[in-house]
Amino acid sequence: MDRTDLMRGTLDLLILRSLLAMPLHGLGIARRISHITQGSFDVKPGSLFPALYRLEERGLIRAEWGESDTRRRAKFYRLTRLGRKQLEIEQANWRRIALAMTHALESPS
Repeated sequence: MDRTDLMRGTLDLLILRSLLAMPLHGLGIARRISHITQGSFDVKPGSLFPALYRLEERGLIRAEWGESDTRRRAKFYRLTRLGRKQLEIEQANWRRIALAMTHALESPS
């Protein structure tokens, strides 16, 4: 399957979703996104880190310094209460859009 470019806003949703289970550092978030999308999305640092900063500024995630499994200092990101609420809203919006697109693509011309 070819890799797919992320639509605007989709990366933020995927980041929030990837942090639902546990705090992760940047590389961990990129790996988690690849895993939960079954390899469809390969998020590069040039896209990931601006999105992380944007989400942090909005109060949806919080960053704390910690030690990675390779014993390197890394910033770990976790969802805030506001981030969890925003994830629920975005998931509902995405489901509505996906359903509408499915109807549009499957309807007779």
